[in-house]
Amino acid sequence: MRSTIKTAPTVKRLRFVTATTLFDGHDASINIFRRLLQGAGAEVIHLAHNRSADEIVQTAIQEEAHAIAASSYQGGHMEFFKYMRDLLVQSGADHVRIFGGGGGVITPEEIRELEEYGITRVYSPEDGQKLGLEGIIADMMERAARAEIPPLPEDWQARLKKNDSVVIARLLSLAESGQREELSVALPSPGGEGVPVIGVTGTGGSGKSTLEDEFIRRFLALYPEKNIALLAVDPSKKKTGGALLGDRIRMNAIQFDRVYMRSIATRKSEGSLPSGLHDMIAVLRAAAFDLIIIETPGIGQGDAGISSHSDFSIYVMTSDYGAPSQLEKIDMIDYADMIVINKFDHRNSPDALRDVRKQYRRARNDFSTTDEALPVFGTMASNYYDRGLDVFFAAVIDRLRGKGLADWPTAESGKRTDGGTASRGIIPMERFNYLSEISAAVRQY
Repeated sequence: MRSTIKTAPTVKRLRFVTATTLFDGHDASINIFRRLLQGAGAEVIHLAHNRSADEIVQTAIQEEAHAIAASSYQGGHMEFFKYMRDLLVQSGADHVRIFGGGGGVITPEEIRELEEYGITRVYSPEDGQKLGLEGIIADMMERAARAEIPPLPEDWQARLKKNDSVVIARLLSLAESGQREELSVALPSPGGEGVPVIGVTGTGGSGKSTLEDEFIRRFLALYPEKNIALLAVDPSKKKTGGALLGDRIRMNAIQFDRVYMRSIATRKSEGSLPSGLHDMIAVLRAAAFDLIIIETPGIGQGDAGISSHSDFSIYVMTSDYGAPSQLEKIDMIDYADMIVINKFDHRNSPDALRDVRKQYRRARNDFSTTDEALPVFGTMASNYYDRGLDVFFAAVIDRLRGKGLADWPTAESGKRTDGGTASRGIIPMERFNYLSEISAAVRQY
């Protein structure tokens, strides 16, 4: 069947995947380049250091990136860059440009061999002297702009039902660019109406991505036949149009065939959500996913937009919100189905749990439910197998079942435990400065 979607002319927003190669912790240069790319108006999906070729390529496919920029200082650049190129060709994504660099580690002869193999450009120290950093960025942007993303394959509808990453990425890009009419023709009956959508929102730095990663890990372990999709939204810079899409850095459980992740920039949308989010959800519902998670950027007190796009909303915060009266200004406490106080090892977290429960009661005029029955949880998502997160995960599944959104087996949670009461981490918060206390006592002796 031929594609029924005609791509409308749109302004190309270049997308780069940036990373350092496997076994390479030298990320200073790639951090400089991803900042410069972002400043030049590119949307940068940053993976940070020590990333495998397969991980970089799969990210580029799921994100429908125009280019990959990787630095390599570990000596295995010949094998790594060639293997990355081979993986792109095998996946039908040979249009993706590959840029590399490694200072003096990569010799001129090796640069010529890599570029003859299909690597778009490997920059040398001499290129830096001739072009400068801004010149290199301009060259990368110009070459990446020539990348022509292929149209949907003729059998795209069948491949969509099989969770084909190439097809899903193409449809999501159409939705993101606002081609709503074309999508409505292609997907007249979206299907998957029973697929639950969980919206995760909260303040910046509250640990949303880490919380989601731990949730996904538990979901994959408990339901080995289920698939999950994640849309992670980050804000675009109004001044340059660029965006840092860095949620993948915190994700350790997404490198499985049963997980699809796409990073989304808000672009010209007003507020914290992109204008095409509704259509993106429709695409994922049409695919064979069993659960969809949407993460918004860090929000302010008056933002509750995710509630209208999700079946179940979760508000993630920490104890660092100021005076208890500040809670009365947070709209999501009124609308969220569940509230999580993450980083529960921070000081005053038990007090925050008490205050948030009080505000939750006031917002719903509910003064009869016990504290343990309220959907307000304390977690430490940075702790492996945190007991508070086990309880949170089980509560989410139970509430999805209670709303008729899922018929999956119930997760075992055991006795209600809020993060921080069962495990305080290696060093408790109140003892973080114990070494300085010892040294001060010695000096003052």
